[in-house]
Amino acid sequence: MTPDHGQHGADTDGFRAVPAALSTGGRPGATRWRARVARRAARAAPAMAMPLADAVGLAVAIGVTGQHRLRICLRVADQAGRVLAAVALPLLILLPWMPAASAARLALWSAGLVFIFRVAASAALRAAHRHGLLTEPALVIGAGTFGAHIGELMRAHPELGLRPQGYLDFGPPRRDLALPSLGTPADLAQVVARHGIRRVIVCYAACKDEDLVTVLRASQPLRADVCVVPRLYELGAAVPWSCLDEIWGIPLIPLRRLGHSPAGLWLKRGFDVAVAAALLLVAAPVLLVLAAAIRLQSGRPPLFRQARVTGQGRSAEIVKLRTLTDPGDPDTSWTVPTQQCTGLGQWLRVTHLDELPQLVNVLRGDMSLVGPRPERPYFAEKFAREILRYGDRTRMPAGITGWAQVHGLHGDTSIFERARFDNQYIEYWSPWLDVVILARTLAASIFRRPGRPGDGS
Repeated sequence: MTPDHGQHGADTDGFRAVPAALSTGGRPGATRWRARVARRAARAAPAMAMPLADAVGLAVAIGVTGQHRLRICLRVADQAGRVLAAVALPLLILLPWMPAASAARLALWSAGLVFIFRVAASAALRAAHRHGLLTEPALVIGAGTFGAHIGELMRAHPELGLRPQGYLDFGPPRRDLALPSLGTPADLAQVVARHGIRRVIVCYAACKDEDLVTVLRASQPLRADVCVVPRLYELGAAVPWSCLDEIWGIPLIPLRRLGHSPAGLWLKRGFDVAVAAALLLVAAPVLLVLAAAIRLQSGRPPLFRQARVTGQGRSAEIVKLRTLTDPGDPDTSWTVPTQQCTGLGQWLRVTHLDELPQLVNVLRGDMSLVGPRPERPYFAEKFAREILRYGDRTRMPAGITGWAQVHGLHGDTSIFERARFDNQYIEYWSPWLDVVILARTLAASIFRRPGRPGDGS
């Protein structure tokens, strides 16, 4: 008995009729099938949109607020504030398109489910740790009495998920420790690589804190989380509880890694390209006028090029508008006599408009919008020998403006203080900090009072 192809429209769900219609080339059946699929998709889309937006918003918010770093202490209550903030982000996005009551229900369900799943995941991880599963090799810097106590706490509490491998400290290794001495803090990079260390706990070592700074900065590219036991740890610090970690009642301060991670560098580069392109487009007419004025006044090319150190092991030829009538030896002369600047040149230096051509350097990837000021090779080498941690500035690409510049540290000012502000910027870098520095630079250029033209840097 052959099927009646003319009766496919009587099928209520349309799924058996579609193949028959398609097999005979009947377009009405296919049209009705597509219409039914479209209606069902239209009904399902609103129901799926909110959970999907919620999941995406939660993922983004959790990533932005630092939840991707697995804590040693898995107490969920410590993260309550951040979790609630992460839940609120997708709700703010959806609020204009949904009733307030629905938004409140979604908030409660989202927060409740996130907490439930976090509690379950934390319990599962603790159980796995007790059975020796999913643990992380750990290292303690400081083999004194307190460092030995930290190592014993890790061994006594396997639920923390840490497997201490040994200690690093200066001086002769102690013989009374249950864990071996693996070298000095200077050996940190080699020990981390050799033992696959994932956690480094810095305690009170037999060395000066400033010596540890150099070691820990050099270890930032390593795939290991570093936490520091604060001095006077028994006193409450004005640091949000959710930003701390803990080993059995002893607080830990995790060191930041965002500014040194590939993701952080790509984010900074994307910001640089977008903003520099927009600024160059806006500033192009001004640059043309200034270049023409310099050419007419001096009879020389309006652009001045000079090699600068722009990063660790990197240098580039940066471009500025010419401001000097007789530059002399610009590579080794620190101060610039006022009489060598034309009136236009002095104004360009005071307002920093002479640095607008460096936007091209930013687009080329030679430097960044914000960062440590690029220095001439002669002075960069000289200052690196004479000033503590001056060379650490090259961990991040040099910038047109920077944290030191917006604090007035340019021209003939303290190089030691410049280095301190530059290193502080690198340690606490964030996209928002770049925005703040650019805004302060713009405000200073507009409202700056006339003063000294500064140096050649």
